[in-house]
Amino acid sequence: MQNPKKKLRVGDLLVESRKISEVQLQEALAEQKRTGRKLGQVLVDSGIIAEEGILETLSQQLKIPFVDLLHYKFNPEIVRLIPEVQARRFRAIALVRDDKSILVGMSDPTNIFAYDELSRILDRPLRLAVVKESDLLKTIDTVYRKTEQISGFAEKLSTELAKGDIDLRQLVEAADVTDAPVVRMLQSLFEDAVQIGASDIHIEPDEAALRIRQRVDGVLQEHIVNETRIAPALVLRLKLMAGLDISEKRLPQDGRFSVRVNDRNIDVRMSTMPIQHGESAVMRLLDQTGGVRDMDELGMSDQMRARVEALVQRPHGMVLVTGPTGSGKTTTLYAALKLLNTSENKIITVEDPVEYRVPRLNQVQVHSDIGRTFSRVLRSALRHDPDIILIGEMRDEETAEIAIRAAMTGHMVLSTLHTNDALSTVNRLLDMGMKSYLLASALHAIVAQRLVRRICRSCIQPAQLDARETAWVQSRKDVSVDMGAFRRGAGCAHCNHTGYLGRIGVYELLEFHRDLTEVLARGDSADFVRAARAAEGFEPLERVALRYAQEAITTVPEVMRIAVDIDAESALGGNQPALN
Repeated sequence: MQNPKKKLRVGDLLVESRKISEVQLQEALAEQKRTGRKLGQVLVDSGIIAEEGILETLSQQLKIPFVDLLHYKFNPEIVRLIPEVQARRFRAIALVRDDKSILVGMSDPTNIFAYDELSRILDRPLRLAVVKESDLLKTIDTVYRKTEQISGFAEKLSTELAKGDIDLRQLVEAADVTDAPVVRMLQSLFEDAVQIGASDIHIEPDEAALRIRQRVDGVLQEHIVNETRIAPALVLRLKLMAGLDISEKRLPQDGRFSVRVNDRNIDVRMSTMPIQHGESAVMRLLDQTGGVRDMDELGMSDQMRARVEALVQRPHGMVLVTGPTGSGKTTTLYAALKLLNTSENKIITVEDPVEYRVPRLNQVQVHSDIGRTFSRVLRSALRHDPDIILIGEMRDEETAEIAIRAAMTGHMVLSTLHTNDALSTVNRLLDMGMKSYLLASALHAIVAQRLVRRICRSCIQPAQLDARETAWVQSRKDVSVDMGAFRRGAGCAHCNHTGYLGRIGVYELLEFHRDLTEVLARGDSADFVRAARAAEGFEPLERVALRYAQEAITTVPEVMRIAVDIDAESALGGNQPALN
């Protein structure tokens, strides 16, 4: 197979190796013809054979190795020997180069046309390996970054701007400037951000360079462009896209626009701010293509998810989701709304801004400048006979009071608060002027959450804790810890050498059963805290996160970060207010 002479078919190889029957093959071929999907995908989706079974068969029958890309230490320079377009088209990746040949991993090594084209592109003999297609696509997304393109467009744009004969306004406003460097640079910037799963793009002009930073898994990754002239052009173009005032450079502005990147619809929330060396711009990216997540995709345990789903499906009451900015509160609330969004339920959301656009929901964008405040919209919403109300955030006493009374009068109210754990949420509501007996009547549950980074599975290895980490773990007297179970990521090309890839939610659920409700209604702060900590099923965030570390999902430093956040808020909170 290293130098194929005849056309081979995956289906024939599977039948020959007795992995599937001839009847199953013919049924799958008919389905392939009807849908246009690949034969292998049809076989996997129909449950006839697992993807691993197909890969094993190809490896054995063609006498070529199977390469696990998740744990393969590849060289990005060698991978880029195959241009990105061809790598995606032929589902191929260059792995090893020597003086005589190149080892190429392919998801379908029976594709003779792809073999011939890749031989022509690489101009040397190929040695083949079989790889998993999903892992191959992830690797391509990781390696084929747009940083070099961005720098190239930046240099070209800087050169053109230096000529002095370009009307920048015409450049960015003209309808036929798709090849203009500023537009192409933005296109590459968005493509790169979407490709690596960035949540934010920061454009920050400095005295001697332009810093472009992307937030991936909650951490900023920096790319420096040594061209200072291009920053005004980029910000100007972005302002036009967001419908902002391009003549106003002294005041911050906020806007929104949508872009289509690689067949994905991306909503962009943009904010500009005047800084010392020009204007900075921050863009929050929200991928609308994937839609709203399901409850089972959030990271909750099965037991907790079942309890939360039962709580939000009650006919009335209030469920709060708490955590700092960027902890995924809105994602959790919309996962709950996805469960509740049926033809029988009238749902109204009041948000600032509306982040997810969902059919059947009545979504209202708060606009304080014209008097469309949370409290005013909420009062009006109650007259529209909703079954469920989502309040983006309870920011003031008036909004909180209306929400609590709505929960007491036959509505299910979902909302968020910026508190660090479930116990401090009650004190925050009391600080806002809420009465303890009203909270006891309305509040059904509080979900506190954080996001922690997942260990990269490609470079996971046993972790050696330093003295500080060891002392912190050993100070957890309420849990049993196996010091040999901890893991970390060594850093590899898959995770951009961070050791982390992706994030998972850590959740704490405080459910207000009868006994806890009675304690809250009595107004004894100390008794409430003791009763809450002893409540059935209550497990603090820190303990849940430490369990994740024991299960090699995350690392001890990530757990300590959560614990420090909670301890810091507790220290700042001072004396707890008396319940009243």
